[in-house]
Parts: sequence; C-alpha cells; structure tokens
Amino acid sequence: MTTDQPHVPVMRDRIVGLLAEAPDGVLVDATLGAAGHARAAVLARLERHGGAHLVGLDRDPDALELAQSNLAELAADPRVRIDLVRTRFDALGEELDRLGIRRVAGVLLDLGISSMHVDRADRGFSYRQDGPLDMRMDPETPVTAGELVNELPAHELSALLRRYADEKFADRIARAMVAARPLTSTTQLAEVVRDAIPQAGRRTGGHPATRTFQALRIAVNGELDALERILPIALDRLQAGGICAVLSYHSLEDRAVKKAFAEAAKGCICPPGFPVCACGRTPLVEHVVRRPERPDDAEITVNHRASAARLRVVRRLVQDPA
Repeated sequence: MTTDQPHVPVMRDRIVGLLAEAPDGVLVDATLGAAGHARAAVLARLERHGGAHLVGLDRDPDALELAQSNLAELAADPRVRIDLVRTRFDALGEELDRLGIRRVAGVLLDLGISSMHVDRADRGFSYRQDGPLDMRMDPETPVTAGELVNELPAHELSALLRRYADEKFADRIARAMVAARPLTSTTQLAEVVRDAIPQAGRRTGGHPATRTFQALRIAVNGELDALERILPIALDRLQAGGICAVLSYHSLEDRAVKKAFAEAAKGCICPPGFPVCACGRTPLVEHVVRRPERPDDAEITVNHRASAARLRVVRRLVQDPA
C-alpha cells in the first residue's frame, strides 16, 4: 500500500511534549494512522524512562500496514513493546483487557481523516478527485456513502446533513441528490451539491460540497457515536497523572470533547445552599489545555490541513482501586 503524500502529524511537538509529562506507563494512540505522533512519543519516552510500551489502534488495515513499517525500527528495540490492533477506537477498553493492561499513562485521539484517506481517490473521501462513493475507513464497514446517497429518502438525507454538518441548505441538497440518482462518483456528487446551493451561498466557506462530504463520512463511519463512547473509557483507564489529548477538526467533535472533559473535571454538584458537601463527588481530571489550542501560522503554512485542528488536554487526578 502506498500513498502519494505522507500524513503530516498535526501539532506533533506540542502533543509529544504534553504526553512526556505523563508518568511511566503504557501509551495509547487510539487513532494510529501512519504513527507520526506515536513514533515521536515512543522516542521521547525512551529518552525519559528508558523504555516504552505503545498500544496503537486503527480500523484501517492500510494505515496499520504503514504504521507497522514506520515503527519497525523501534519495535526491534528490546526496550520497546508495540501492540498494534485493527479495531475502532471505542473498543479501547476491550483491547486493553485482552492485552492484560489495567491502566495507561497517556491516550491520544487525532480525529478526522488523514492524507492517506484524502489523497487516494479510490477511498472516495475527496470531492476534488474522481472516485467511488465509498468513504469507509474500514473496508469491511457494511454501508458506503453511495448506499446512503442512493437509498435514503430525502428527509433522512436532509436530517443527516443537518446533524453532522450543520448544513443550512440540507433540504435543497437532499432533494437534488434524490433527483440525480443514481450517483456513483465523488465528483458527480460534488457537482450536484454545488448546483443545489444558491450562488450567494457558494462565495464563502470553501468548497460547497465540504459539509456534505463531512456529514456522509461521519455517518458511514459512526464517528461521533464512537467518540462519545471512547472519551469516558479513556479517562477511566488513565493512571494518576495520566494525560488524555484530543485533536478535533470540526465543531461537532470539539463540542463532544469539551463536554466530556468538563463533566470529568466537575467536583461537588450539591445545591449552592448546602452547608457541607453531601454528594462526595471529586474531580476526576484537571484541564491542562482548557481553551482549545490551534497550530501556529508556520505549521499551517507547511500543512494547510492543520488549520482546522483544535487541541484539548486533561490530566487524571484520582485513581480508584484497580
């Protein structure tokens, strides 16, 4: 498997620095991709702790193949243990149990899609290249974007576009999709979407098909549901002082991360009039990066796909008995 352009890990040095603050222990990259973040983080832990244990998860077999190649030199080091698992990231708890791992020192989630998806026309993620309407991160996922576009009624397509992309022209786009069936290629769909949006609506916000492709990709891969499931699992499995870092790329992802982190950082929830705390609740985590950090201009100049990235980070405060 080859890609035209390697995936450039977003905010790599910042993330590796944050994960380096975590105590000695297992590091999880739950969205491994080409292992750009993971490789740098393992090297940092080798320098700091003299050893490293990485658990890398990815649902995409092509990504795992590339990651295995990029990590091969480190995997040969007797001080390093690397476990790569093909699975969706919300299976983190089950996979850690299978590996006999109770607690971890760090968890990284780099959400969204990578260059290896966008730059390959045959994967169907890009409206700029002609390819099949696929959009599956895991080729064994049962439903493709083409099936959604060609089989859902207009009202369900419209609801999908509103839910996963806040698309204000959702009704017009959905009706246009239905009228243009059968839709078989990415560029065909992009043209239908563009023509469905009033000319005034095409003047801002980038390519007019961006939001539609985002919504279909999220729906095909169940991304938001999986994200909402993994966040409490990741925080629960952190050891005291452990770090959880999440890179999101659109407001729906960031909203879910912000909500989960805020809930975990909440202490006493007793009514204000209570003289003493009766609930006994204490914060599970503290914010390390509360307001989302963004890549700097220099990074965006080199890697324009980093421009949408938002980083949030928390640290585990307490640990219940194992």
